[in-house]
Amino acid sequence: MKSVSPLKLDKAIVTTIIISVVVSLVVGFGAGMVSGLLVSSDYLQGGFPVPGLFQQQKEDVSQGEEIVEPYQPQEPSEKAVIDVVKLASPAVVSVIITKDLPVIERFYTDPFEDFNKFFGDDFPSPFRIPQYREKGTEKQEVGGGTGFIVSGDGLIVTNKHVVVDTEAEYTVLTNDGERYDAKVLARDPVQDLAILKIDKSGLPTLLLGNSDTVQIGQTVIAIGNALGEFRNTVSVGVISGLQRTITASGGGASEIIDEVIQTDAAINRGNSGGPLLNLKGEVIAINTAVALGAENIGFAIPVNKVKKDIGQVAAFGKITYPFLGVRYILINKRISEANKLSVDYGALIVRGENPEDLAIVPGSAADIAGLLENDIILELDGVKIDQENTLARLIQKHSVGDEVTLKVLSRGEEKTVTAVLGENE
Repeated sequence: MKSVSPLKLDKAIVTTIIISVVVSLVVGFGAGMVSGLLVSSDYLQGGFPVPGLFQQQKEDVSQGEEIVEPYQPQEPSEKAVIDVVKLASPAVVSVIITKDLPVIERFYTDPFEDFNKFFGDDFPSPFRIPQYREKGTEKQEVGGGTGFIVSGDGLIVTNKHVVVDTEAEYTVLTNDGERYDAKVLARDPVQDLAILKIDKSGLPTLLLGNSDTVQIGQTVIAIGNALGEFRNTVSVGVISGLQRTITASGGGASEIIDEVIQTDAAINRGNSGGPLLNLKGEVIAINTAVALGAENIGFAIPVNKVKKDIGQVAAFGKITYPFLGVRYILINKRISEANKLSVDYGALIVRGENPEDLAIVPGSAADIAGLLENDIILELDGVKIDQENTLARLIQKHSVGDEVTLKVLSRGEEKTVTAVLGENE
């Protein structure tokens, strides 16, 4: 996730007006009639300006050297965007994906080869049929995305879907054109996030902001490797929504992503994994997905989720998530009425459509705590479970090994149980 030189504005060059006078000897209009271009001072000063006319030239005419001044931002907001881009671009990298793919060779066969052999070379066949065969393998670039550096020793954040292929090789291309082999340290099992590492020190980094403080309407800047070839492409927009839940799909897989930030800053293919920045130059989210068939509706994962991943990789070398071990649906008024339940909130523990989709995972924290199919988890640590505070969101605020208190409605009776959260493998 090449530096662009400031836009240069040439100074206006002095315009020389040559008044052309023509003497016409036209029968019927009188001899000696004068025609030409006459420019009065009223025309020049009275609201009909001639662009560039008689403007002072900032040029050494004798030497022919033009004095060029860099473009100056016209508004404070414009200056803020330019400053952020200059600050952030060196820490935005491109992630290049390569794989060993088979080389396919085309060749031709003669359908009458045996016939020709029988009668000799005097009867060559004019027919050729194209055939294909594999001739070894070679490394080929199969895709690309974006990332950004978060530590001077080469720690890089990107999307999990950018580096999801465990058989591929990954290369990081920095803003100054240097290439480094990248190792995937961890892939987040829940969020679309991954942490890479390159063997380099003294790298520029981006500051991580606080995604809990972002506001709708706030100006944001997206930087990324657009279409996999236009490195450090910049787009500007606003935060257009918060706390969205989306189903993201691509590459034959799909996943539900909660609490994403919506923006109208253009996010193109290849921008995945790049930073979404505020006007202080802080990363507030990681660009992840776009809505197909829409105009500039993009989504980014809040940076506070990344902070937790970075800390876990630094401490444990992997990303872990707490795991209760239940399959559930959130209860609302419609579900409550349809199933004649006594409550219209909570998480109803149910099995899935397939026989292997059990309601309670054997040996999990829920199993050990004694939870049963059709139990309703009403609260976790005193927080009511509803559409705003789902069971998954509440659990993700904890760590593996934390003990949580659950209020459960089981067989018509409320009870309180404790569970020690396991690890989501």
